[in-house]
Amino acid sequence: MKIVIAPDKFKNSLTSLEFCSIVEKQIKADLPNATVVKLPLADGGDGTIDIVNYYLKGKTINAKVSNPFFTAVNASYVYAIKTKTAFIEMAEASGLKLLEKTQFDCKNTSTYGTGELILDAINKGATKIILGIGGSATNDCGIGMATALGYRFLDKNNDAVHPIGANLSAIKAIDLSKVEPKIFEVDFKIACDVTNPLYGKNGAAYVYGPQKGATHKDVLLLNKGLKDFSKLISLIFNIDPQSIPGSGAAGGMGIASKIFLKGHLQSGNKLIKQLSNFETQIIDADWIITGEGKLDSQTLSGKTIQGILDVSLVKNIKVAAFCGTIDIDSNVLNKMGISYVSEIINEAKNLDDAMKNAPIHLKKITKNFVNHIQQLA
Repeated sequence: MKIVIAPDKFKNSLTSLEFCSIVEKQIKADLPNATVVKLPLADGGDGTIDIVNYYLKGKTINAKVSNPFFTAVNASYVYAIKTKTAFIEMAEASGLKLLEKTQFDCKNTSTYGTGELILDAINKGATKIILGIGGSATNDCGIGMATALGYRFLDKNNDAVHPIGANLSAIKAIDLSKVEPKIFEVDFKIACDVTNPLYGKNGAAYVYGPQKGATHKDVLLLNKGLKDFSKLISLIFNIDPQSIPGSGAAGGMGIASKIFLKGHLQSGNKLIKQLSNFETQIIDADWIITGEGKLDSQTLSGKTIQGILDVSLVKNIKVAAFCGTIDIDSNVLNKMGISYVSEIINEAKNLDDAMKNAPIHLKKITKNFVNHIQQLA
């Protein structure tokens, strides 16, 4: 029997790597002849860097770069010399996690540090870069990142504009003459899990600006800046930013990655599955065990479990879902194609117990699952 273990994390409780180890150990104890394949997954959010490195087998590179307010900060990324592949999380240099809540002010922040990380990876020899654009503190439409790579954004007097969101409307021209040529020799893949347009009521400023410290007045300013800059993008790059799903991701880094890096926007889930060689690894599997903290209606919108079901149904592989809790009708679960489900919350005394003692409860529900499939045999 071949069993593939392919979960996402249980936020604040279990990493997907921990899930894999616990479930594998229990299966091997109860089914010593089973073939177990571990394929930890992630959606591009917190913890993705550890999962990427599980597959890249790279090393952590540390670099001193600029934080969102241009203050020096130590940031890191993963680089695999053998495949010349780097994984960079923009949150490392340009993220909210670097700031106190009282510092949130996305009209005055910049993605410059992310550009510095990209440049560092290129100078190390990277020919492939995966860029995760979650958790940003910015709304500068990527002009900070681009400035670090040699793009120059000029005002009406032909002077360089300080690359922050508040200055987007001041940009009247883009000087491409000093752009680092090596960036166009790199294959950029962008982990992007939102589809927001660049501007408007569903755009970067209105939807995400308030979370990053923007007042209503700031939102209006930033939205106007994104709209004005969009016109310049259309003129210079012959592309309509509003027509690109995800262009408003991370304060406009979605469209910036596409036009300044020639990057390809993909869901984080799909990118990790590609790295894991998922479709080849699951060939001849009898079961795929997956899981996430909460299985609910959002699972149907591109989260890890749905991504697995999209493949497993075609290949006729049964799927078991071990989750923290399940908030979805059993009929819907059946329609999704999940053959077996189990909840940690049903084994625990309460939510606190479920979170703190998740490894113990996961071990038990794995044992129950093994008993289930033995009865089916």
